[in-house]
Amino acid sequence: MGVFEWVLGDYDRGTGVRSDLDRIDCVDPGDYLAARLPVFALAAGSIAALTGAIDRCLDSVGTAPRGWHLRPDRIAAAFASDRMLRVAGSSVPRFAELSGFFVTTDGWVRTHANYPHHRSRLLAALGLPGDTDRVGLATRVATMTAQDVEDAATAEQAVAARVRSESEWAAHPAGRAAASGDLVTSTSHADAAVFGPASASPDRPLTGVRVLDLTRVIAGPVATRTLALLGAEVLRIDPPTIPEIATTYRDTGQGKRTALLDIRSADGRAILADLIPDADVVVSGYRPGALDDVFAKLPPPPVSARVCAWGCGGPWSQRRGFDSIVQAVSGIALVEGRDGTPGALPAQALDHATGYLLAAGIVDALLAGRRDGLARTVDVSLARTGACLLGAANRTDAPASASVPDTTCLVEHGDLLSARPALGEYADYPFPARPWGEDRPTWE
Repeated sequence: MGVFEWVLGDYDRGTGVRSDLDRIDCVDPGDYLAARLPVFALAAGSIAALTGAIDRCLDSVGTAPRGWHLRPDRIAAAFASDRMLRVAGSSVPRFAELSGFFVTTDGWVRTHANYPHHRSRLLAALGLPGDTDRVGLATRVATMTAQDVEDAATAEQAVAARVRSESEWAAHPAGRAAASGDLVTSTSHADAAVFGPASASPDRPLTGVRVLDLTRVIAGPVATRTLALLGAEVLRIDPPTIPEIATTYRDTGQGKRTALLDIRSADGRAILADLIPDADVVVSGYRPGALDDVFAKLPPPPVSARVCAWGCGGPWSQRRGFDSIVQAVSGIALVEGRDGTPGALPAQALDHATGYLLAAGIVDALLAGRRDGLARTVDVSLARTGACLLGAANRTDAPASASVPDTTCLVEHGDLLSARPALGEYADYPFPARPWGEDRPTWE
């Protein structure tokens, strides 16, 4: 069954279906995504889960399933797309000045301050002025314990966390919650659901499906970008007061229309109320419950899909988090580091794998809903994916340096050079990322 058996097994327990591994071919990955932990297995497993869901979708409309060939170079390029990205021939910064690892009096913390509002909150939490640079932040953090930094950041709704070992995370209530439950959770509801048309196209099986995308950064946008690749009409909605990071958006915004809408305003809610009844899928990337008041009086869509950092239950469900933060607190950073200095995976693998698993869960939920007419909620979390990676076999103590895919895995659009889709059967996404927020918040 190959390098991705353990991921598929975990995914299948969550959905009650079995991917047909005979339809999937994957050659030896070599050193792509090489690390102490089996990162390529996680990556290939999430893609294999997606191809299995696509085949089930095709089979349901009488179309023969495809024979999939998982190309390690394409998978590695897609997962490391932020490293591969070039704008006007130059690489782009992956993290802002105040994001990263910092030494404390008793260990390490990792911060995430890529967004301006997160930077402001972090500095406020630590009692620092707004013009503080990395040296100033490091100087301040070096006088504090790691737990004090984490607690101060949490109180200010900033993003910083203490670097923990695997055993510390396994004993932590949030760690135990993250390791429980299925990798992809799909729950049916009594609500009757009206689904968009099913397509018989092997290349675009989701043609006719409408997806409302309320996600940003990586995991959620990867999921909705994948749905667009499969033919869905994806409309991304962003709040006008919180601009997206331009390069991140260009890397994950392919195939989607994009509009700005304040869904908490009266006018915004009215527009949202017009969009929801015609949506087959609504994907959100906010903390659990954050949008409950917005959707309380709206009809549930056929499929509600949610991605978050720490899961829908447990003591950290309301905390903000990103791939880098989950790596830090769960023990992954120390596993991948050296001599007590934390390190990182060769890609934002938790984000990307979680995104593809969410896309697979959505495809399966659409299929199940067409069979029984019930609405469904699909949930994934970065921490659950991280627990899956930590629980996998086949670690190595001395990994090779991760190989870099060649330029055949990249596609050029104007001044942008970005990774092709992870699925080797597709040369590119339907169209490049459109200018952020410049579409109307309506269905085509």
